[in-house]
Amino acid sequence: MLDIHAILLPVPRQISLMDGVCTLPETPTVLWRVPQAWYFPAMPTLREALPPESEMTLETDRRADIQLLEDPDCPPEGFVLTADAETVILKASSRAGLFYGAQTLARLLHGAEQAGEPLPRFTVTDSPDFRVRGMMLDISRNKVPTLQTLFHLVDVLAALRYNQLQLYMEHPFAYSAHTEVWLNVSPMTPEDIRALDAYCQTHCIELVPNQNSFGHLEKWLAHKAYLPLAELPQGGAPLPWGGKRDYPSAITPEGEEGIRFLAGLYDELLPNFSSRLVNVGCDEVFDLRGEDGRSAERIRKEGEGQVYLDFVKRIADQIRQRGRTPMVWADIILQHPDCIKALPKDVIALIWGYESDHPFDKQCRMVRETGTPFYVCPGTSSWMSLAGRTANMRANIRSAAAAGLANGATGFLVCDWGDWGHWQPLSVSLAGLVEGACQAWCAATNAEIDLAAAMEKSCVTPGYAEVLIGLGDLYRFCGAERANASELFRLLATPMTTPVAAGITRERLLDVMSRMEGLLLKLPKKPSVSDGESAIQYQEIILISRMIRIACLRGLARLSGDGEGMERLAGERKSLRTLFIQVWRARNRIGGLSDSLRRLSAD
Repeated sequence: MLDIHAILLPVPRQISLMDGVCTLPETPTVLWRVPQAWYFPAMPTLREALPPESEMTLETDRRADIQLLEDPDCPPEGFVLTADAETVILKASSRAGLFYGAQTLARLLHGAEQAGEPLPRFTVTDSPDFRVRGMMLDISRNKVPTLQTLFHLVDVLAALRYNQLQLYMEHPFAYSAHTEVWLNVSPMTPEDIRALDAYCQTHCIELVPNQNSFGHLEKWLAHKAYLPLAELPQGGAPLPWGGKRDYPSAITPEGEEGIRFLAGLYDELLPNFSSRLVNVGCDEVFDLRGEDGRSAERIRKEGEGQVYLDFVKRIADQIRQRGRTPMVWADIILQHPDCIKALPKDVIALIWGYESDHPFDKQCRMVRETGTPFYVCPGTSSWMSLAGRTANMRANIRSAAAAGLANGATGFLVCDWGDWGHWQPLSVSLAGLVEGACQAWCAATNAEIDLAAAMEKSCVTPGYAEVLIGLGDLYRFCGAERANASELFRLLATPMTTPVAAGITRERLLDVMSRMEGLLLKLPKKPSVSDGESAIQYQEIILISRMIRIACLRGLARLSGDGEGMERLAGERKSLRTLFIQVWRARNRIGGLSDSLRRLSAD
């Protein structure tokens, strides 16, 4: 008997099996009794799973073997799929629900064909835990994907039932009046955004504009023309993790120039998006804590939270004036409970945290009690890791899903950042995307998923997933762990004069290398370049492994003080540079590559 549970991803909310099998004719007729606006993408999804001679029909008096029906009783984006002895019926109340139901049927038909077994009689009843299931991809830390890569990513997200995509932007958009800021970045153009927006719409995905609008604007403020906008032009903002930032990062909330600047960005950026949402960012505005900032006197009188909130309200007004709803990262308002209460109730708060023990439940309750709508935002744990942090990622995502579901979050947004030059290739993020998709869709039925199998059902070449997951767990064996990064990354990214973290030993680093080599033995043979995505993923795995190897060798050289070993490493690092460029260019634009290479080569 065909194992439905082994085929479907995410695992559906409910599967009821009945005795007997469903016997469809070799060329079934498909009846469409749904609004015409729902035909796509459900129709091509189903067509590809059926023999080419299968016929689509709108005639209700004809015999139809597969029937697609509108049913207002189905939950939003949910569906009911039933197979009896000779007929399959799919019911949905929305275009997205019909698409997800068609995906389910297509996978079952394909699975039955592959297994050489008939479909069983069954009913699948399915719907998501979270109304919004999104991914946010950082394109501001050097790496801007090609349009082809972004289209591929949309295909992956649609297969996983994501329905929102955000591209995190600080400066990589070709604003017509700000050429010097993006000149060497290979930015997204208005035409790129419109093409991607249209492609997303054909896959039931909303492309949401994301332009940070307060902090994290150092790439702007590095230019003399924009320095007058800075809150702390000389730099020196104290950082929560210690030390000071030696460059300006935030625009000032004082005066009108900052709002006029942002208004100009919104007027040019937003018309390229069909979405009525806008993520204005406003996270980590540490410059407000500088003693000599332009707002310092007002902050001393009114408090940092109030000054921050006043400017966020002004930004929100700009978004409303353009007929859209603002979204704001919640880290600063959570530090000032009065700000949560005073936040306009149409602003969506984005509660983010990327560690396994992040207090999502506590923070969700704080925001929920004010009536403010909110998303939970865990991460892929890919950035500053080399190969990911698999165990941390899974715990972080599951914690966010549980807290969001318990507290009424309207959305679930998996974040994939690119801090420190975005060294990690896309393959490192795929485990987090799959885990996030399953937990956001229905955590109860996906609690025991085999992540490797789930990855290979959806987006990873067979034989690669176990290796990717294993590489992503190597951070746990080097002898030390840290938040928001791995010590393996730090061994590669920091100068050779940097002390090795306590707990890291020669034996542990050799163990990491041995484990890595064992994982690589599990890889299938190298595919040919013509194999497309498989070939790219293979090269990405090799790059990840090389980075881990050199990180370990650098750690060993530091521990031993072996100057000769350091000289040998210089040659290995040069070879790594060549592979890094090759892997980068397979998916990404060239702008920003030089800065990432500079970081990779620095000592």
